[in-house]
This record gives sequence, structure tokens and C-alpha cells, in this order.
Amino acid sequence: MRSVTTEAAALLEEATNSASGRAARTIVGGSGHTLRQTLIALASGRELADHENPGEATVHVLRGGVELYSNGSFESAHEGEILVVPDARHGLRALEDSVILLTVAMRN
Repeated sequence: MRSVTTEAAALLEEATNSASGRAARTIVGGSGHTLRQTLIALASGRELADHENPGEATVHVLRGGVELYSNGSFESAHEGEILVVPDARHGLRALEDSVILLTVAMRN
């Protein structure tokens, strides 16, 4: 069994010490699986640039705060809140040092 809290803290430290300002680790699923859960840490002000949605997805904010943007609209969430990722091109920006759990049900 893995501690998500421990993994999140380690990833956030890695992200804040990285030139890219981000770090990620898939903790469930991955290639060849329908379900994928990935912990993503972003230093304040860093982002995951515009990209397509590979399937139904949610973002659960474990630490900090983030802003999800798509088609000119913005929605923010903070620790303990969940965002539904739109089925459209979108991006995610860290409003402060943040860790999210991205859950995706991949399209077949």
C-alpha cells in the first residue's frame, strides 16, 4: 500500500527543485489500462499547457490551488475540491505550490 500523502510531499519537493517546476508519478494503471491515476506536483505559477483530454477525467486538489482553463473559461479549485476536466482542449495552472490527483478513464 502506498501513502498518497508521502508521495505527494516527495513530488512537490521534486517539482520545486526542478527547472520545469513540475513532477509526476502514475500510481494506478498506466499504459494498457483503462483507469489511470497520476499524482502531479506543480510549483506556483507553473502549468500543464493546453492539451487534449484522453478520456473522462477529474482533478482532485490534494494540496494548494489550481486553475483549469478551456475555451476562454476558467475554474479554480483548492485543497479537497474536485474539478471535472472538460472534453475539450484545456490546461491547468498552479495558483500556489500544488499537488493534484488526476484520474482518467482512457478512451478505447
